[in-house]
Amino acid sequence: MLTLRKLTTADFPRLIEWTDSPEFLLQWAGPRFHFPLDEAQLAGHLKGNEGKNAERINFKAIEEASGEMVGHVELNRIDREHRSATLARVLLDPARRGGGLGTAMVREAVRYAFGELDLHRLDLYVFDFNRSAIRSYERAGFRWEGTMRDARKMGDEYWNLCIMSLLQPEWNP
Repeated sequence: MLTLRKLTTADFPRLIEWTDSPEFLLQWAGPRFHFPLDEAQLAGHLKGNEGKNAERINFKAIEEASGEMVGHVELNRIDREHRSATLARVLLDPARRGGGLGTAMVREAVRYAFGELDLHRLDLYVFDFNRSAIRSYERAGFRWEGTMRDARKMGDEYWNLCIMSLLQPEWNP
């Protein structure tokens, strides 16, 4: 079982440790960050969490049995008027992948978005080659909406971004 808690500056070293290449950083964090990831970049990003109507909420995922941080997930571009947000920067400890923790973390973020924030819509963007993440999002209830072709450049390649979404009436807690 997992619990989501607010990310703090004390958690930055784990995120940096888990990010070992420019390709992986782009895959989980998008173009906002630059390799090598450092605490200054994370601190600047965390400022978006401030205030009553923060534009984003960054969470760390804590495995209840061990008390250990096993992942990160973010609700970004929170639009309270239109009741929507983007699920973003989903990252699981590389040593913990493949055991269902990623899906559990996404489900907890969805529960928070629809339960605590009373949002109507969540969307997310995932690279089309990240089949394990896509399966995890589908298990959490997300549906495929479309593909943004050649949306991000990495080296000499372009990567396609898939758009997925979940609406509150479709959510099955």
